[in-house]
Amino acid sequence: MSTTTSWVTGTTMTTSTELYRLLAWFSPSYPIGAFSYSHGVEYAVETGRVTNVATLTQWIAHILRHGAGWVDAVLLKEARAAADDLARLDELADLAAAWRGAAEMALESTQQGGSYLSVTRAAWGQTSQLDAFAALREDKPVPLCIAVGVAAGAHGLSVETVLGAYLHAFAANLVSAAVRLIPLGQTDGQRTLAALMPVVESIVPCALACAVEDCGTASPMVDLTSMMHETQYTRLFRS
Repeated sequence: MSTTTSWVTGTTMTTSTELYRLLAWFSPSYPIGAFSYSHGVEYAVETGRVTNVATLTQWIAHILRHGAGWVDAVLLKEARAAADDLARLDELADLAAAWRGAAEMALESTQQGGSYLSVTRAAWGQTSQLDAFAALREDKPVPLCIAVGVAAGAHGLSVETVLGAYLHAFAANLVSAAVRLIPLGQTDGQRTLAALMPVVESIVPCALACAVEDCGTASPMVDLTSMMHETQYTRLFRS
């Protein structure tokens, strides 16, 4: 069993199984359909708002700091802490579902969340918390950030590490979409991800310290691109 130092907190933690789970859960091969969504990036590219590494980095950084990435981080943290409190989880899931600014972005979150919950229960053990949450939300939407938070609590994963992995996966999926849309070279895609690392690193402690009551978004242009994407003439992605 190996140990290492957390890049977020500087504390020592065991990682041999924790890291393995997170690498699997946030791998592009995890079958939740993440590859089919662009979170409005497709329309941003179509209209010339995102054209290169610099504009892509700025666009995704804003989503992470002030848009869905930020809200998801705070709600994931809350769901991780409330893994055994079904009433609280139900409230958080309703809030997360309502916090998307456009229909396509709502679908992006809840379709992936439902798939994530189903796959994780089937492949990684149907713990009592996951089973109870699945029954609770059987006929209701399951936002991805809440499903991940419940799974993290059920499997005893540290919230700091899960938040970092979640935000990286969020950013990486948008970079992957942009690589195909702009088009952008694979190396430039990795340059974008590298530039976003300090952004993620700064968000995690802020999300840990933020109460839900103090959380909010400030990304109207991202919401607008998603709304316009709904009627875009030709498109590759679902959002």
